Amino acid sequence: MPVNPDLVGRVFPPTPPYLVGREKVREFARAVFAEAPQHSDVDAARDLGYADVVAPPTFAMVVQDITLQQLLAEPGSGIELSRLVHAEQRFRYTRPIVAGDELTATLTVGGIRTLGGNAMVTSDAEIVDATGAHVVTATSVLLVGEGAA
Repeated sequence: MPVNPDLVGRVFPPTPPYLVGREKVREFARAVFAEAPQHSDVDAARDLGYADVVAPPTFAMVVQDITLQQLLAEPGSGIELSRLVHAEQRFRYTRPIVAGDELTATLTVGGIRTLGGNAMVTSDAEIVDATGAHVVTATSVLLVGEGAA
């Protein structure tokens, strides 16, 4: 089944709030080799003016993943995990993510481009804090391979 072109412009419901935990930030920082002290040391982060440890920039993927799960679960989308490659990722920040943030994300499918039976699906996850203020937009491009003939 090809990717359903009716997904373009689709806005999924906001995710449940995700509370950014200090230990989650530290674990993520270790996993991606982000060794700057503000990612693990509260005092270092506070010296830089933050309330708590600061997540590495790619941490937004943790929240964005919840929105991508919505897309993958959409019946009739034509997007199957077994045919999927994460082709591109971009982030546009208003401010860094900090432990203690409560984040909610809303996914919008921005476009689908067909390439020889494959499809490139572009989506934006708008991530906001508990006050509704923009924190980051995470843009993903998913390459969906052609299904079995």
